[in-house]
Amino acid sequence: MKVLDFPLTKITIAFIMGLLVSYYWLPGFLVTTVSVVSIVILFSIFYFASKKNKKHLVFFGISTYLLSFWLGIISLLLHTNTLQQSHYSHYQKGFEKPHTMSFTLVEKLKGNVYNDRYVAVLNPIENSFYQGKIIVNIEKDSASNRLIIGNTIQTKATLQHLGTVKNPYQFDYGTYLANKQIYAQVFISKSEIRINKKVNRTIWFYAAKLHSRIIYNLTKAGLNKTEMNVAMALILGQQQEISPETLKDYQYSGATHVLSVSGLHVGYIMLFILFLLKPIPNTRKGSFIKLITILVALGLFGIISGLSPPVLRSVVMFSFLAIGNHLRRGSNIYHTLLVSVLLILLFEPYFLFDAGFQLSYIALFSILWIQPLLKEIWKPTTKILTYLWEALTISFAAQIGTFPICLYYFHQFPSLFFVTNILILPVLSFTMIAGIVVLLISVFTGCPIIFIQIFEKSIYLLNTIIHYIASFDFFVIRDIRFNFYYLLSYYLLIITSVIWFKKPTYSKLIATMLSIVFVQLAYISTKKEVENKSELIVYHIKKKTIITERTGQNITLFANDTLLGKDSLQKNISSYLVGSFGILKSIRTIKNIFFFNSKKIFLIDSSGVYKKAISPDVLLLIQSPKINLDRVLLDLNPKIVVSDGSNSYSIQKRWEISCSKRKIPFHSTGEKGFYKLN
Repeated sequence: MKVLDFPLTKITIAFIMGLLVSYYWLPGFLVTTVSVVSIVILFSIFYFASKKNKKHLVFFGISTYLLSFWLGIISLLLHTNTLQQSHYSHYQKGFEKPHTMSFTLVEKLKGNVYNDRYVAVLNPIENSFYQGKIIVNIEKDSASNRLIIGNTIQTKATLQHLGTVKNPYQFDYGTYLANKQIYAQVFISKSEIRINKKVNRTIWFYAAKLHSRIIYNLTKAGLNKTEMNVAMALILGQQQEISPETLKDYQYSGATHVLSVSGLHVGYIMLFILFLLKPIPNTRKGSFIKLITILVALGLFGIISGLSPPVLRSVVMFSFLAIGNHLRRGSNIYHTLLVSVLLILLFEPYFLFDAGFQLSYIALFSILWIQPLLKEIWKPTTKILTYLWEALTISFAAQIGTFPICLYYFHQFPSLFFVTNILILPVLSFTMIAGIVVLLISVFTGCPIIFIQIFEKSIYLLNTIIHYIASFDFFVIRDIRFNFYYLLSYYLLIITSVIWFKKPTYSKLIATMLSIVFVQLAYISTKKEVENKSELIVYHIKKKTIITERTGQNITLFANDTLLGKDSLQKNISSYLVGSFGILKSIRTIKNIFFFNSKKIFLIDSSGVYKKAISPDVLLLIQSPKINLDRVLLDLNPKIVVSDGSNSYSIQKRWEISCSKRKIPFHSTGEKGFYKLN
């Protein structure tokens, strides 16, 4: 694998390893500073020593990789806002009671039934200088929303920590936002806010204003709302207004990547710009004009699209390709890819932990590395067959590379992905070109009706194809059990297999066989781990009480309403069944007293009835029982009190005070998430 021989590859890998170590270890600034200074001194010594004696080149190389490693560590530390004393996470009073605060809106998120949602930058709280990004939830009402990106809002509110994972193996939204340096949110109504007349005219303001202008002109020209929402996703990556049904169709057909602006979209943009610049001669001056135009256009497109990780990766990579072309140098695509990775992670190290960033790079690398191998399997004799075969091999190469990580994150696989990509590629190519033309015109004025109709019909055709393929939902394999052991072993198998197929040797065959052994070991270790697992979990589900008892792979579900049926109850614990490799064996009605691993669990429901002197290890309160908890604690003397999602918030607050008086731990699933007993 020649790419591993590139010094830049090793430097990038060392830098990424530094980011990973810093993310999970989070060393102090003193340790990091001393280490970096020491490595810089060693680097300098070996650099000058290698100039005099080539034998020292090895030590110079090692010091270079160590320097890259520690730069990765310090880069992530510098971009972790909570390490700064001015960050609002250090202002505990802001989380305890309402304070007068102001914030500037920088990004509009997808709202829900109850709230419009924004990302905002917090300005000083009262007289205290604290800052950072937060989520702002503004309650919806009958009045129209007058807020725009750039508005500074003043209100009185209490900062709220982002919730923990409520149930096992669910998507951790709090960690997802923390990787974007967002650690709190506020909930306010429109009547509680005062909007500053002066708008903060940042780059986000102009991007949002441009979005609004495009939408206004497209609406005025008569573009159907459904098609317009898809158009904004296709061209600009704005998915906020796409209906759940349309999004589901794209997921089930394996075409979600179409709605996420990435290399495909940026490639179309660059081709379109080159087409427009074709009249300019390829002289030294003309080439420079083309380069500047391409770089400016790609930069503007990246800003308008929201600077998401896939867009950044694509814009940076194509910018390097354009620069290489201008300098008349044969740019190695792997070098370009590595430089874009290093540059992006240097300025935004937390992108490394973004699933979209990971998928986009893995997909592109797989296409570059695996597609030439697949392409050699068959040599079509006609242009149409060649086109179809190239489209198919590109699709398969991307899927081979992203298959393990997709299963790890999403636990499902659309098996008709290759059919989707072949059918939609011609339509998508035309739609993208037509969309670029329509949106460019809409930036300045209303678009001619003939262009709008052509664009609308092309999107309608694209959606129809996607919907038809997605209708065969039995081809979507769901709830695939896949853990981190599988992820590593499968990637090892893919890498060794491709290396062997490219240039077969005996040693490479041995490596491939060993990787198959590692896959088997992953299965064996997972099975052993599952069989030795024993746990009881109390879930957080509003107005319901659900408990699971697990012994090995077998899971028994206890519910206060078994009339809902197996399928309905299983949906509530589906993520747990998949993540734990468990099988739901039976469903039973909850009893007031039961035992688990020699521990006694006693349950008090809405009846409020209990027997004295039971002395349970765990007291579980459900359905808001009307009890005097102080008296109950005195009678039962439990070691811990657990309250699930079937209880009202106000009652739980009173219970928490009662437990605090007697120094008994109180676990509310609404605040702390599910309760687990091993």
